[in-house]
Amino acid sequence: MISHLNLANGRPTCQMASNDPRRRLCVKINDRSINPAPVPYPYSPRANPVNKLPVAVEWTPPEWAERYWPNRLLTDYLDDAVNRHPDTVALTGRSSMTGATVTLSWRELRRRVDRMAAGLAGLGVGKGEVVACQLPNWWEFVALHLACVRIGAVTNPLMPIFRQRELRYMLAFARARVLVVPRLFRNFDYPSMVQAMRADLPELHHVLVVGGTGEDAFEQILLARRWEDECDTPALFAQRRGSPGDVVQLLYTSGTTGEPKGVLHSSNTLLGILLQYAKRLELTGGDVILMASPMGHQAGFMYGLMMSPMLGAKLVLQDIWAPEEAARLIQDEGVTYTMGSTPFLADLTDTPAIERYDIGTLRTFVSSGAPIPRVLVERASRRLGARIISAWGMTETGSVTTTIPGDPDDRIFGTDGVALPGMEVRVADAADRALPPGTEGRLQCRGIGNFVGYFMRPDLSQPTADGWFDTGDLAVMLEGGYIRITGRAKDILIRGGENIPVIEVENALYRHPAIREVAIVGMPDARLGERACAFVSLHPGRSLDMAEMVAFLDTQQMARQYFPERLEVLDELPHTASGKIQKFHLRELARSLEPAAG
Repeated sequence: MISHLNLANGRPTCQMASNDPRRRLCVKINDRSINPAPVPYPYSPRANPVNKLPVAVEWTPPEWAERYWPNRLLTDYLDDAVNRHPDTVALTGRSSMTGATVTLSWRELRRRVDRMAAGLAGLGVGKGEVVACQLPNWWEFVALHLACVRIGAVTNPLMPIFRQRELRYMLAFARARVLVVPRLFRNFDYPSMVQAMRADLPELHHVLVVGGTGEDAFEQILLARRWEDECDTPALFAQRRGSPGDVVQLLYTSGTTGEPKGVLHSSNTLLGILLQYAKRLELTGGDVILMASPMGHQAGFMYGLMMSPMLGAKLVLQDIWAPEEAARLIQDEGVTYTMGSTPFLADLTDTPAIERYDIGTLRTFVSSGAPIPRVLVERASRRLGARIISAWGMTETGSVTTTIPGDPDDRIFGTDGVALPGMEVRVADAADRALPPGTEGRLQCRGIGNFVGYFMRPDLSQPTADGWFDTGDLAVMLEGGYIRITGRAKDILIRGGENIPVIEVENALYRHPAIREVAIVGMPDARLGERACAFVSLHPGRSLDMAEMVAFLDTQQMARQYFPERLEVLDELPHTASGKIQKFHLRELARSLEPAAG
């Protein structure tokens, strides 16, 4: 029987057989050995890898799990693709670092995956241990995750924009055993950055460099060496094979405090929602997927890296977004489907390159991460000749809602879609009572795509009393079960689909000696949805301009995409009677502002 929560005497209890391997998904409140307080490193990773840690959540009704969870691994779908059409193209992509294009068949991809899997095991990566990957959209990223699945390891995707400030925390918290980075990407030297942090990361045993030339070269360690000749790989893979309920992904997201939280997903939670997504959008193995959204994000990871082998569909990778290049790839590769946030859609729609290239194969563009303006839907539909799908989701859930092919335009730009099969959404008040349609409230969801829990944070992984996950977003329920996101209860700003951890940036700015108070809010932006504006008040006799603020944040080793794009200096920030900064007043002021020039 699938695990679920039963509220007996107000306490969750486990309702499944004691020998069920999925029992670990249940809340173990009565186990006195579990400390519910957030403790950064309470367990040895060797004794307690990710899949052995207690997690405190189960949001999937048992009948939905039995109906929708595939109970398979992504490598099973890879093997299916090899058996069906071993010599057709599995993926193709050009590295902007080298200029080289790599094209792999399904047979070639699996050969590399299996060698890499044996190599990772040979490096000492244990079942349930974390392999971190800070790569652009290159074939190595795809193969690395499949290799991790093959040996029961956990993939920790990391955005290429992250720098020491973010990585030092993330790698230490996950206790990553292996980190894979590029030698160079966008002219940034990743090995030097990692070397500067190694003393702070005692659990990080190996750093592998794609394109490297030394003894840490990814190619030399995992590809040139014939690991499969040094062990019985079928026996190794059988021994290491995970359960579909085991954690396979640890992906960081930002919460209300701005502190990254490690979201844990299993094969079932990821593949279950992907299968329903593909079915609704009528995607099959005959489709060709273009993925320019970073695979360090859930969008690129799930709807590019994972969906390709799941469907047996060709994957076209683009490592740096350029709409002209995307248009060429659509023509040359016969792309039929892509997904990206609103800026991707706007850029592709407006590039003159679509007049030079034949993009007639493009059938579906899914836009998620920011509202789609009405005028953009109309212009994109006309210029691209593709159906535009609006979607909403989170790192914790994947895509929960989408519009449906054939929906009228007003539903595409006026809503964020309707729940996929196996998912359910509701709008609730502060007491978790469902609100009637048309009333704004807290958006909650439950179902097959909901994550397993937050790594090492059982205190943040609790469902509501009746088993729902509170997304932190505000929404209104519309006719037919469609929803419209109206705001965010979280203090997170979304710039072009990228979450900006506002509190973290504010805390960094508070360290500036001139700043007395700071509050960051969003400025509306036609392309990115919103950009960040920093409102500050200064200590007497001090001054601050935009260039000084940017220079200071550079010293904080923070990703530049997090930097505010406008600075407003006020004599005083607006406050409530209790002394809290009134951000809604600042948002009103920001509505008429624009990013600073240059």
